[in-house]
Amino acid sequence: MKNLGLFGIASIVAVFCVATAIASPAKTFSVVASFDGKNGDVPNGPLVQGANGNFYGTTQNGGTHNSNQSCTGYGCGTVFEVTPAGKLTTIYNFCSQKNCADGAVPSALVLGANGNFYGTTASGGANNVDICQGGGCGTFFEITPAGKLTTLHSFCAQQTCADGSAFTLVQATNGNFYGAGGGGNQNGDGGCPNGCGTIVEITPKGKLTTLYSFCPGTFCTDGEFPESVMQASNGNFYGVTLYGGANLAGEVFELTPAGKLTVLYSFCKAANCPDGYQPSGMLAQAANGNFYGTTRYGGVNYGGTAFELTPMGKLTILHKFCSQTNCKDGSNPLAGLVEGTDGNFYGTTYAGGTAQSTLCSGCGTAFEIAPGGKLSTLYNFCSRTNCTDGALPTQALMQATNGTFYGLTDFGGANLGCINGGSCGEIFSFSVGLGPFVETNPTSGKVGRAVTILGNNLTGATNVSFNGTAATFTVISGTEIRTTVPTGATTGSVEVTTPKKTLKSNVGFRVTK
Repeated sequence: MKNLGLFGIASIVAVFCVATAIASPAKTFSVVASFDGKNGDVPNGPLVQGANGNFYGTTQNGGTHNSNQSCTGYGCGTVFEVTPAGKLTTIYNFCSQKNCADGAVPSALVLGANGNFYGTTASGGANNVDICQGGGCGTFFEITPAGKLTTLHSFCAQQTCADGSAFTLVQATNGNFYGAGGGGNQNGDGGCPNGCGTIVEITPKGKLTTLYSFCPGTFCTDGEFPESVMQASNGNFYGVTLYGGANLAGEVFELTPAGKLTVLYSFCKAANCPDGYQPSGMLAQAANGNFYGTTRYGGVNYGGTAFELTPMGKLTILHKFCSQTNCKDGSNPLAGLVEGTDGNFYGTTYAGGTAQSTLCSGCGTAFEIAPGGKLSTLYNFCSRTNCTDGALPTQALMQATNGTFYGLTDFGGANLGCINGGSCGEIFSFSVGLGPFVETNPTSGKVGRAVTILGNNLTGATNVSFNGTAATFTVISGTEIRTTVPTGATTGSVEVTTPKKTLKSNVGFRVTK
C-alpha cells in the first residue's frame, strides 16, 4: 500500500517561476519523533490531541504485522501516541487478528466526545468481495487511549460496495460520524467502475447510512472521489472532490444532513486552470463564515492554489504556488489549511522550497497565509543532511492547546533504514509565537450537554464560562476539565480562568436548541 506516485509531482515542479511570498524561518522548528518501520511507516494526519495532553495518530504501513493480501508486504499500519516531548509509543498494530479482521492500512483518527478515538481502515475487515481483491474492504473502529480496539463496522457488506470504504471522518453535533470515501453504487461514466465515492453517516455503534453516492449521471457533474467533509456552523457539511464537476477538475460541495447535495464551485473555469484543479484536504471555516482550502494543481506552473470561498460560491484566489523562481514559495499543497488562533491559515506544500536532496528536488515547505493572501514560508523541509528534518509532507497540520503546530512528513526523519528501503517519516513541530488556549469537545451542544475542555496547566482553575455565563466544572487533570453547558449560555467563546491567566477557546462554542 506504499504510495510512491506522488514523487512525480516533486520532479515536475522543481524548475519554474516569479512573484511574492515572504520567506522567514519559523521561530522554532523541531523534530519530535521519527518512525523506523517497526513503530510505523508513512504517518497519516492530522494528529489529534487527547484528554491527557498527548497526541495520537496512525501510520498507513509498518508495525509488527503483515499480510500479502491487505498490506502488500509493507506492514499493516499502527496507532501511535506521542508526547509533546517526543516519546513515541505504538498502542496498536493492525492485522493482529486472523485474516486482518481488525483491519489494515488505517486512515487518520478523530477524537470522539467520549474521549476515545475513531477511524477507518482501507483494507481488512470481514468482507472480501471481488473489488477488494481478496484483502478486505476496510473497517470502522474505535480505540481507547490505552490501545483497546473495537471493530464497529466492516465496509463493503454488498458485492457492489454500496456502503463504501475507507472514509475520512468528522464527528457532528448529533454525535454521529460523517465521512467521505470510496465505493458507492453510482458509476456514471467517470472511470470509476467500483463506485465514484460516497458520503456516509455512521453511529458510534457502527450503524451506517449512505447519504450520497457521487456520479449518478453523465460526466459526474456532481463530482467524484470526495476527499473529506466538515460540518459548518449552519449544520450542513462541506467538502471537496478530486475530480468531476462541470469542468472535470474537482469541486466544492454542500450537503445537508438529509443528503441533498449542491455544487458550490467547479474548478478550472479557464484555460490552464488559473483557479486551480483537484482540490484536496479538508476545508477550514473561518469566523467570517467563508471556507478556505487548497488545490493540488493549476494556478501558476502547475503549482496549485490557496483559495477562499463564500457559502454562496464566490471564489477568491489567495495565492498561486510556484510563483517564485524555482518554486521557493512551495508547490502542490495537498493537505488543505488549518486556521490558527491568530486568524491566519497554516499549511504545507508537498514540493518546492529551497532545499533539495536525492530524495526530492524541492522537498516541501510549511507556510502561513493571511486571509488577504500574504504568504510567508516558515520552513523548508530537507534543510538538514539526509532529510533528517523530514520531507514531502502530505498531511494537515494541527495546532495543539500549547499554541504550537504539529505535523507529519511521509518521508525523511532520523531512520534511513526503513523496511521499504528508505526513510519512514517523522513528527515535527513549529512555533510562531502563539499563546496557549483551550479546546472544547464537542464544539456545540444543548444546555446540559457534557463538554470536555482540553488545555495545559489547568490545575487550580477557578472559573469556566460559556460566552460569559458561569458553568460548574471539575478539574480532572492539568490537561482536562469536565463541565456542562450552563442554563442561559449563548454561542461564543469558552473561557477558563487559571491561577496564571484566562484561556479562551480557539473556536466559539455553538449553543444549539
